[in-house]
Amino acid sequence: MTGPVDGDAAVRPLEAVRLATARVSAMDNACYLLECRATGARLLVDAADDAPRLLELCDGRLDVVVTTHGHWDHHRALPAVVAATGARVLVGAEDAGDLPVPADRLLRHGDVVEVGHLRLDVVALRGHTPGSVALVLRDPSGRVLALTGDSLFPGGVGATGGDADRFRQLLDDVEARLLAVLPDRTEVLPGHGEPTTLGAERPGVPQWRSRGW
Repeated sequence: MTGPVDGDAAVRPLEAVRLATARVSAMDNACYLLECRATGARLLVDAADDAPRLLELCDGRLDVVVTTHGHWDHHRALPAVVAATGARVLVGAEDAGDLPVPADRLLRHGDVVEVGHLRLDVVALRGHTPGSVALVLRDPSGRVLALTGDSLFPGGVGATGGDADRFRQLLDDVEARLLAVLPDRTEVLPGHGEPTTLGAERPGVPQWRSRGW
């Protein structure tokens, strides 16, 4: 795995996984590369844009790409990355039709994605899109990562187009499927912007529900 690309990709050492982050596009998309330390198998979360940069990040070798949801800004580089690496394409079942390439596997809540020795739990977070998914990785070191796409950010959940039902569904899923089951130390790696933790966001939930976004 390469080091920082253009001074903008950060590598965080963990016990079972190497994690690299590349920020691409004017929309500050965060693309996360996870490599199993034991086997070298690699997974990319969101081939959002700038295929040459993502291919440099993974040294042109990739096993799986998970697209967190079907919005165009999260899969612009997907055709080129898949063509260059032969990586399998995984996406939430309800969003598969939005991708520019066919999906190899449709993900549903409770599924597990295995890459080498890594096991990532699939958490459906409905509302931003019908098929939005997060991936949760529990590292042997005790660190827990939640890669949340556009469903959870510092300061709130993802946009739901002003639809009150979609907003309630998304916040309900975040509360029931993340906050209720994962520790406060869980590191939230969103699809845009900076990381946060569940503990940092938990106190804001009543305000989010009250304001409606």
